[in-house]
Amino acid sequence: MKEIERSISFDGRDIILKIGSLAPQSGGSVLIESGDTAVLVTATRSEPREGIDFLPLLVDYEERLYAGGRIPGGFLRREGRPPEKATLTSRLIDRPLRPLFPSWLRDDIQVVATTLSMDEQVPPDVLAVTGASIAVMLGQMPFYGPMAGVRVGLIGDDFIINPTFSEIEEGDLDLVVAGSPDGVLMVEAGANELPEADIIEAIDFGYEAASDLIKAQQELLDELGIKIEIGSPPEANSNLEEFVRSRATDGIKKVLTNFDYNKTQRDEAIDSVKEEVKNQIEELPEEDPVKVAAAANSKDVDNTFKAVMKELMRRQIVEEGVRVDGRKLDEIRPISCRVGVLPRRVHGSGLFNRGLTQILSAVTLGTPGEAQELADDLHPESEKTYLHHYNFPPFSVGETRPMRAPGRREIGHGALAERAIVPALPKKEDFPYVIRVVSEVLSSNGSTSMGSVCGSTLALMDAGVPLSKPVSGAAMGLIKEGSEVRILTDIQGIEDFLGDMDFKVAGTRDGITALQMDVKLTGLSVDTIGDAINQAREARINILEKMMEAIDEPRDELSIYAPRLFTLKIDPETIGMLIGPGGKTIKSITEETGTKIDIDDDGTVTIAAVDGDRAKRARTMIQNLTRKLNSGDVYAGRVTRIIPIGAFVEILPGKEGMIHISQLADYRVGKVEDELAVGDLVTVKVREIDSKGRINLTRLGIHPDEASAAREAAGLM
Repeated sequence: MKEIERSISFDGRDIILKIGSLAPQSGGSVLIESGDTAVLVTATRSEPREGIDFLPLLVDYEERLYAGGRIPGGFLRREGRPPEKATLTSRLIDRPLRPLFPSWLRDDIQVVATTLSMDEQVPPDVLAVTGASIAVMLGQMPFYGPMAGVRVGLIGDDFIINPTFSEIEEGDLDLVVAGSPDGVLMVEAGANELPEADIIEAIDFGYEAASDLIKAQQELLDELGIKIEIGSPPEANSNLEEFVRSRATDGIKKVLTNFDYNKTQRDEAIDSVKEEVKNQIEELPEEDPVKVAAAANSKDVDNTFKAVMKELMRRQIVEEGVRVDGRKLDEIRPISCRVGVLPRRVHGSGLFNRGLTQILSAVTLGTPGEAQELADDLHPESEKTYLHHYNFPPFSVGETRPMRAPGRREIGHGALAERAIVPALPKKEDFPYVIRVVSEVLSSNGSTSMGSVCGSTLALMDAGVPLSKPVSGAAMGLIKEGSEVRILTDIQGIEDFLGDMDFKVAGTRDGITALQMDVKLTGLSVDTIGDAINQAREARINILEKMMEAIDEPRDELSIYAPRLFTLKIDPETIGMLIGPGGKTIKSITEETGTKIDIDDDGTVTIAAVDGDRAKRARTMIQNLTRKLNSGDVYAGRVTRIIPIGAFVEILPGKEGMIHISQLADYRVGKVEDELAVGDLVTVKVREIDSKGRINLTRLGIHPDEASAAREAAGLM
């Protein structure tokens, strides 16, 4: 393939597409660049495997630390398990890519995006999204593209396309939009309580920019003479399909219109109908075409049954406006909330129930030293002080399977809930704790990520974390049949599985903090998305009101088991003095007071202790140790050494001064030992600090009030 280069500009920021130079044995490849960030995206296709009845699409995003001029840490000094950000980027690429492949395609397809170079200005994730579309089409795979993704930021009142890392940090919006010629495919966003109108405008703004990238891809394909052939699905066995439809329709209708069924009962009833159809096939003569077809591929029966159920459920919603559980389209399932459900050794807990979905969230408060270090990835963020972890055990859906490390789904749902809560958290200087929330999905029937947002808010308020406002969320769905569109509030599992959209919206009463939209169609209009966002606001506020009945504001006091934190600021030049040789000084303070102490490079010192008095004692010791000594200051300390001409006194941890024999008393002293012994407590005044920094002390001229204050400051009263 000949080498081709294309450049597309957004407000002076160029995206450069280079093809024909790298990875020649892949199905298709492109090097996509912006600034000094370069991502190689490849797409490769293999023949379908036997027995596969789904699209085995695998998307991997790989970061190479050489891209940022760094060597990996650890013993092996090479990249290992992908960091969380890489996993989230893999999902970001997968979500708009997957719905554009034909539903019948069964070929193995792998898309690999590798960041080869990265500056501190341009995030590589949206480049990889667009690159994935180009690589797939260069590989001439069946694909309803082109597809492109862009990021939208908000600085002041102005939207900008593909903001830098610093602009994302400074702005009130971080939104990624991916689209196709048919409309918007995916939205992922975090926002600082932006109103719905602003979010809708941002999506529209982003889709217009993505359309320029879509047009550029089409021009590239035309120049190369590449035409994407979609092909046709394999022909279904008409005899088998007709048989299953005729035998299953009435039974499925009966189940879908029995609004008294819960999820378990409905699933069991559906399985019973399916089993009855299969039994009827078994009873047919061996030579019957239906039985022969079913024996040739038993999955055809399951697939046809699923197709019938999907058609009937969607028709019931579109034509009758009634859902499988009898709810109206904009109706929320019953909600109940509780706080303090776990013993108080857990710093805070909340239980959120919405229908059959149940989330238990637990909060742990930690010290600044327990922040998560983000060392081995390419992104400028160095640590996280708010952690949200989401667990989805098999019993939550009544299944059995091996328990493994968190997968992409768990990581993605946890990150979404985390993003939703962050705008409501207190500032670090006001609440210096590291906060970890764990959301345990105890029962799942749709919208567990938004249930985690609600459960986490309850738990955080129960823990006494001073949230600015409570946050809630709801998952919206959509059924589109021809020109008819129905938006569903608070979708449950079957509506997610058989519907066309999963749109999660979280926020406070005043605005949106996070949203995530995925569709199974080849695109949605911005108007339809706007309708879903506005309908979600009503649900969000309704849920908030239910939550406020359980707890309407954060508790005044933290759990007695949570550490008490005290912060103070010291001169950065005194940090070495506080740490001491080999950490001796800071270690002696922590051992004596039973506290944990963290020191930042800017001189911020955080003291943690379950006992507040111990923390105050440590704070006093640090203040005394790091404060600048002045002539006339009075201290209480202990004698550490005696020499013929005087005695040394430790007036602060690790800081000594000397009392000359002439300053021991207001009379002549013959021997120092006549007045003092090692270990004696003595009150002294700083007489002078000489040019070499030596501290000269005296016992003379000390007022009784000064002596008393010095002893109290030293904790000796």
